[in-house]
Amino acid sequence: QVQLVESGGGSAQTGGSLRLSCTSSEFAIRSRCIGWFRQAPGKRREGVASIDIDGTNTEYAPFVKGRFAISRDKAKNTDYLQMNNLKPEDSGTYYCAARRPWNNCRDGVVPDDFNYWGQGIQVTVSS
Repeated sequence: QVQLVESGGGSAQTGGSLRLSCTSSEFAIRSRCIGWFRQAPGKRREGVASIDIDGTNTEYAPFVKGRFAISRDKAKNTDYLQMNNLKPEDSGTYYCAARRPWNNCRDGVVPDDFNYWGQGIQVTVSS
């Protein structure tokens, strides 16, 4: 079972920042398209951002563009989601996910395109 682990969640106030990390002890992040998703209670899981195998091409959902940034540290085998100017509607459980090895990202950050998931981490933004 491919394992992804998220870290860095927690609480922030409106306008604050958090940085989430996604890593794996079982495979090289650099061989994967990685996506970040979130799910609020009672809502569908939605795509937030993705980064391609090369770590150079990124895609963002409109509601986080300009506020969130996804990046990759190949040496640390870790991807990051820097979240700035947080809003209460950013609250939810955040998941990182990976596509199969060497299957690059598709257009759109769609949950069904991803094969391996972390267990999720909570982010709470208070007003």
